[in-house]
Amino acid sequence: MNWRNHSVLMEFMFLAYPSCSEFRILTFIGVSLVYTLITTGNVLIMVSIKTEVRLHMPMYYFLGSLSGIEICYTAVVVPHILANTLQSNKTISFLGCAIQMVLFIGLGSADCLLLAIMAYDRYVAICHPLKYPLIMTLTLCFRLVVASVIVGLFLSLQLVVFIFSLTFCPAQGIEHFFCDVPPVMHLICANSHIHELSVLVAATLAIAVPFFFIATSYAFIVAALLKIHSAAGRSRAFSTCSSHLTVVLLQYGCCAFMYLRPSSSYNPKQDRFISLVYTLVTPLLNPLIYTLRNNEMKGAIRRVISRNYLPQNS
Repeated sequence: MNWRNHSVLMEFMFLAYPSCSEFRILTFIGVSLVYTLITTGNVLIMVSIKTEVRLHMPMYYFLGSLSGIEICYTAVVVPHILANTLQSNKTISFLGCAIQMVLFIGLGSADCLLLAIMAYDRYVAICHPLKYPLIMTLTLCFRLVVASVIVGLFLSLQLVVFIFSLTFCPAQGIEHFFCDVPPVMHLICANSHIHELSVLVAATLAIAVPFFFIATSYAFIVAALLKIHSAAGRSRAFSTCSSHLTVVLLQYGCCAFMYLRPSSSYNPKQDRFISLVYTLVTPLLNPLIYTLRNNEMKGAIRRVISRNYLPQNS
């Protein structure tokens, strides 16, 4: 059966949603609250960086871009999860599943690549401070952000086209909340290990290679920090990196667990929990980590809120 016939005749059913009506309502309220906080937090970061002149520098430009990607990243699956939580027909078409996977994996990969770019930015700022304004120009920052999105979507498109060109088993129930790679791969009837290798290659390019780049950048950063004699200077330099490093460990830890492993270790219940972490928890924590650990961001967000949402004294 070719791709066109597949897209017309086949649809998948999600099996992970609760059957109890009370639990469905509680799930809907909880996910809605988290999604609202994710969107609000990331929008506040973007608006603050846009309106505050003192934040017009590469580090915050990348942070604003990361927030924009995470808004899109969560928008691909969370509204779909909310709709499926309440409705009885929890199905998605063959083509719809493929599109959702392309966007979800592509934007998730762009997120990982952008975190690697942010590590490079910190490396240049700390290890080559005099050359920093010459190297990290606005043009370069823009190109790096666009390149991360293009490369992420390209890797995702190649992988998804390959996966959905394979033969699926008659049982079309996905033990998950949305179309992610491991549960969809579990429905493939092909006995060849080529499809598993393709996922490993794509995951290596999108996860392992950027993480190695981040680790190398931070090795140089730590070496440079050890040479700083001033305790205050060392503390200030480290504070600009600690937030980013915390986000990196959260994001890469979950992604590596999901995608850098053999399919034989697939566990539906465990995978559903991990997927909720990098779909809801990590995007929620990222704005909190970057604002609570950064005084400039906290001050900028406070000023944005006071200007736009709090009553002004006449």
